[in-house]
Amino acid sequence: MYKTYLVTGATGFLGRTVVSELLSRGAAVRALVLPGDRLAGVLPESVERTEGDICSASALENFFAGTDESTCVIHTAGIVTVASCPDASLYRVNVDGTRAILRECAAHGIGKLVYISSVHALPEKPKGMTITETDAVSSEFVSGDYAKSKAEATSLVFAAAKNGLNASIVFPSGIIGPGDIAGGSMTTMFRSFLAGRLPLAVRGGYDFVDVRDVARGIADCAENGQRGCGYILSGHYTTIRDMLEALKSAAGVRRTVTYLPLRLARSAAKVCEKFARRGKKPFFTPYSIAVLGSNADFSHSAASRTFGYAPRPLLATLRDTAQWLRRAKPITAAT
Repeated sequence: MYKTYLVTGATGFLGRTVVSELLSRGAAVRALVLPGDRLAGVLPESVERTEGDICSASALENFFAGTDESTCVIHTAGIVTVASCPDASLYRVNVDGTRAILRECAAHGIGKLVYISSVHALPEKPKGMTITETDAVSSEFVSGDYAKSKAEATSLVFAAAKNGLNASIVFPSGIIGPGDIAGGSMTTMFRSFLAGRLPLAVRGGYDFVDVRDVARGIADCAENGQRGCGYILSGHYTTIRDMLEALKSAAGVRRTVTYLPLRLARSAAKVCEKFARRGKKPFFTPYSIAVLGSNADFSHSAASRTFGYAPRPLLATLRDTAQWLRRAKPITAAT
């Protein structure tokens, strides 16, 4: 293990789970948190906190103080969005923030960097073909601003690894599971469904993975991931219908949902996104509908071979999520 682990995005759904995984292994953790982030108080007391924006040179100088080859950086910070027209902060955080982290890693001689990318950054193959890792990542090969921002950042990390930085990249698929107290899009959909406030959904599907398995894979990658290599951390393919039916069964409730064909859902999604511009966050947008109709056959064989990655059954994740949702209350990250 490394002497110290620096975690960006430590108050996010994945970031908090990574912190918990590292602490369970006896690691010393330093977290970068935004000033005024209400979720900072959720982090265990043993976690050292540094306040600041990932694009602030002075904040990163404080965050990296005293680090060296005995330090591992886990870069989870990033904006996840299914919006068709996100604002400029998407590229500022996802791309410029990653560039700033790489600069600090090089300046301090960091021992290891694990960058959390996304399967959305990988070029999609035709249906019927399995998607595997590649370092031929480019914003030109993917669609949607979120995917493009992650692809651009990922290419920066691959380039840094070729120049000598001991960096590995993980590509999680759709992350779900218990503990999402800030309420991401999937958790918000689950919560609305169980409360009987989700009259419509779509017939598409995707590969979903438990946040705890991703966190474990990241920690294992920090120890055993190879320089310049990427590792898909996927779970299991399921349709939205099957997932909600399993969630309903796990929660012991009766709910009825009408499932729209993808073609009809694409038109409806444009209307849903108009509400987002009025302060609402839609589950389904033109981008998310495209994702639910895309090839989601991902292979995690490289991660399994290299550090024993093995995702738990999807039903176990949904059962735990349903139990957690019964007692959890959402917390907003912003003040």
